[in-house]
Amino acid sequence: MPVTVVVGTQWGDEGKAKVIDLLAGSHSHVVRYQGGHNAGHTVVVGDQRYALQLVPSGVLYETVVPVIGNGVVVDLPTLFAEIDTLESRGVSCKRLRVSTLAHLIFPWHQRHDAMSEALRGDAKLGTTLKGIGPAYADKVKRIGVRAGEVRDRERFRVAVKERATQENALFASLGEPLMDVDAVVAQYDEYAQRLLAYLDDTVNMLHGALERGANILLEGAQATFLDIDHGTYPFVTSSNPTAGGACAGSGIGPRDISRVVGIAKAYTTRVGAGPFPTEVHGELGDRIVDIGHEFGTVTGRRRRPGWLDLVMLRHAVRVNSLTDIALTKLDVLDDFDTIRVCVGYQLEGRELQGFPDDAETLARVECVYVDIPGWKQSLRACRREADLPREVLLLLSLVEQHTKVPVSVVGVGPERDDVVLRGASS
Repeated sequence: MPVTVVVGTQWGDEGKAKVIDLLAGSHSHVVRYQGGHNAGHTVVVGDQRYALQLVPSGVLYETVVPVIGNGVVVDLPTLFAEIDTLESRGVSCKRLRVSTLAHLIFPWHQRHDAMSEALRGDAKLGTTLKGIGPAYADKVKRIGVRAGEVRDRERFRVAVKERATQENALFASLGEPLMDVDAVVAQYDEYAQRLLAYLDDTVNMLHGALERGANILLEGAQATFLDIDHGTYPFVTSSNPTAGGACAGSGIGPRDISRVVGIAKAYTTRVGAGPFPTEVHGELGDRIVDIGHEFGTVTGRRRRPGWLDLVMLRHAVRVNSLTDIALTKLDVLDDFDTIRVCVGYQLEGRELQGFPDDAETLARVECVYVDIPGWKQSLRACRREADLPREVLLLLSLVEQHTKVPVSVVGVGPERDDVVLRGASS
């Protein structure tokens, strides 16, 4: 089982970092394959809480080489701030490798992000304003600056100066304040010199590892329904978090992938605008948010809560070719009298056979629910399937019945060891 992909199956924040951390110990490399510092992955080890944005979750293992793959867009100030924070807490980042093919984020990207959102008025997408979309846009327009360009110091300085000057011309035409081009060049020249220590031809490095029999874990940020192609467009991210994106964003081909683990919460959340069929409002929604600490790791924004949606999950199985599911954060529902699970959609009295292909239709569907009695006890001490209450087993059975995929990991608490492994994973 040389390559495993871990992908979110909802709108993000499913607890991917916890599962990645669980799996990382048996892998030599953990690779982030897309997204940027708009991601927030939190790992809890004992009384230590690590909030990661760019550095892959595997950095917490001394035996793992954490890799920022070619599909990531890298904000250097954030990367080095994160490295410095980890190092100050005793976590070494010397093993971290950054792909020479990864594109860099610059101050003009963040300005474009903010300007675009402002122009949308009430129709804002809810972007994190971190310049992710504009950086990917520059990549597609073939005017981006890649990390590997820092190996030629003068070439890099010229590239940054040219791009900053071009952006200033645009800002001037719009009546926007201009950037200090020389200051930007000097700042990023300093970052570039520091980046040199982490740069690598990660595609050839990873294939060399595979040839030596290594196990590699590919880590996605965001999630299936934020995918630029398969998500609830336009309320999506600017990259491909789905399993197909793992190949493009790492340079590892599909034939080498043997396992695709989909992460789903026992309920659903999303951040920002967009349709949400199972959304729960009022006191019940607030209760889910408060117990689950459903606030963005990066932005601090309150997440919108809702019930588990098996129509979504079934679609995520199809799009990602999931081999198994990790169902997380069941402990958040410990004290609920009833757990609702959406098992179908209806539109104008007609049952839909699959997940709608546009956001407008999704906004109009009505959910068909199955209600499961709450287990009304703490799951934190559960470590074996036999420890799980009958009601939890009913929920797991319902998930497997509708997705035709086994639930291999059950999350019963926030800490690293708060899991129940089932089947092959045990």
